Amino acid sequence: MLKSLLARARTLQFPVVAVGLLVGGGLRLGGLTDAANATWAAATAVSLLPLTAGVVRDLFHSRFGVDVIALLAMAGALAVGEFLAAAVIALMMTGGQALEAYANRRARSELRNLVSRAPRTVHRYEAGGLASPPLDSVQIGDRLLIKSGEILPVDGVVGPGTAVLDESALTGEAVPVQHREGDHVMSGVLNVGPAFDLHAVASAESSTYASLVRLVRDAQASKAPIVRLADRFSLVFFVLTVALAGAAWLLSGSAERAVAVLVVATPCPLILAAPVAIVAGMSRAAARGVVVKNGGALETLARARIALFDKTGTLTLGSPEVDQLIGLDGVPVADALRLAASLDQVSVHVFAGAIVAAARERDLRLSFPTDSAETAGAGIEGTVDGHRVTVGSSSWVGGGASAEIERVKAIAARAGQSNVFVGIDGRPALALLLADPLRADSREAVSALRRAGIDEVELLTGDRREAAERVAAAVGADRVLAECSPDQKLAEVRAARGRGTTLMVGDGINDAPALAAADVGVAIGVRGETASSDAAGVVLLVDRIQRLADALWIARRARAIALQSIFAGMGLSAVAMIAAALGYIPPLGGALLQEFIDVLVILNALRALTGGEPAGAHSPAAPAQDVVKSPAG
Repeated sequence: MLKSLLARARTLQFPVVAVGLLVGGGLRLGGLTDAANATWAAATAVSLLPLTAGVVRDLFHSRFGVDVIALLAMAGALAVGEFLAAAVIALMMTGGQALEAYANRRARSELRNLVSRAPRTVHRYEAGGLASPPLDSVQIGDRLLIKSGEILPVDGVVGPGTAVLDESALTGEAVPVQHREGDHVMSGVLNVGPAFDLHAVASAESSTYASLVRLVRDAQASKAPIVRLADRFSLVFFVLTVALAGAAWLLSGSAERAVAVLVVATPCPLILAAPVAIVAGMSRAAARGVVVKNGGALETLARARIALFDKTGTLTLGSPEVDQLIGLDGVPVADALRLAASLDQVSVHVFAGAIVAAARERDLRLSFPTDSAETAGAGIEGTVDGHRVTVGSSSWVGGGASAEIERVKAIAARAGQSNVFVGIDGRPALALLLADPLRADSREAVSALRRAGIDEVELLTGDRREAAERVAAAVGADRVLAECSPDQKLAEVRAARGRGTTLMVGDGINDAPALAAADVGVAIGVRGETASSDAAGVVLLVDRIQRLADALWIARRARAIALQSIFAGMGLSAVAMIAAALGYIPPLGGALLQEFIDVLVILNALRALTGGEPAGAHSPAAPAQDVVKSPAG
């Protein structure tokens, strides 16, 4: 309640104090000195009373800030009869608060834009036609109409036809992306093509955009360690200020000099610059598709020196693709692939989609299988166009340990790839080698991270050593830990923390312990409420790890600017305080000078919103299909 009342009071303080200062000036010019002094004292009270309540509240919660100096300065000016100086201090204090509020509003603008885009209602097919119920009423399986120019309200699957979507708000991809029937699409993107039907696969609460909004709101409510560091500086600064004011009074015998010292130290840039710079950095990162959950994560990210990566779905796409087809026993490759893909249309195996995609890329006509059955860990069998087809391991298709089969397995092992065999009518007919392709930007992203200050890059994966080493060599990693369990990943992260500030990048549930243990956990892609995004302090909204280098660059710049503003403000205030103690600056002049210092440090902190380009800004863009990972991916 008290906090709410103080917030309302602060919105009116600056105009009320400004009017009081002007009215008092008019009364003074009219010769009404006592009335002018009373008006200035009343204007000071408008700022002094809420400030006193705020200081008492902070002290009650064991928090100390330099607002205490502002309180002493105004009270001291009133005590020695410097009513005009007290009113000017009040004006500068409330003006500084108004400027800080403006700076924070500007710094948070990108975060607010993400939240404000969230749709409120949907167009749902119901009995008798279309209805427009609230977004919260959408359930899995509902068929929705997405009109041209509308934001997708929930994650879903595209219905008949083609959807043309502007995904730039989430991905930064400037070119609209076409999605065919059956494609999975994320909420929060814009339909820039004709209207289309969307089959909901998630509720509003569990959809991608709702998850993003929650992350943003968490980010807005945060406080960084560097801001707490500023609070610790403020205690030292307060002691020095009071000591200098006391010394000036004792040595000169003038209470006015002590008041001037207090005035010129108010309000201290410590409580203005650091939060503005940190929030500005968070806002700029959000604009590039990186949600930093809190200011602490941004500040820690700025100090990172070691980067550890999961492999599958992080440096690689995380979805297998057919890399090589090897015909067996003289069977035509195209014929065998067509039959295998036809059967795999009904398979739930992770490789089935890749085999079907390979057939469609070759424009092969697929038939629907009959009498199909799948055995976990072995393969699938069924009848296609009168042929008995099997897809799975070599033993499943009847290949045994023939020289031809062993040769294929040796090729796959050397390349770090997986192998799948196809049998037709009881004899091996085709071998498929599948690989998890490297992301288009993985190598450049690792290089950009090194340019941004990362000294050591390590690859952690549960995959086979051959596949892990191939990826590590491609991206230029320093170390590889393959075939490791989540517990081993966790242990490696803890060991790395002993060598320096560490960030861990991953995307799967098995990465969650390592993400939580790292100094900064980075999750790839927003997939609703996943363990990885919950455990991470940073979430990339795009499946381009290049953006992590951008975020690192932004974080380093924001932290450096915050520290610059803190030390510059303290230094300028210290010089002014010494001048005031020596009698060169009166209370009124000190109030004006201190406000000038405050404006300088806030404007300096706002530089974190702009200035130069992040480390990866000019790197080649990834292909459009690599932009966003669907929740199923």
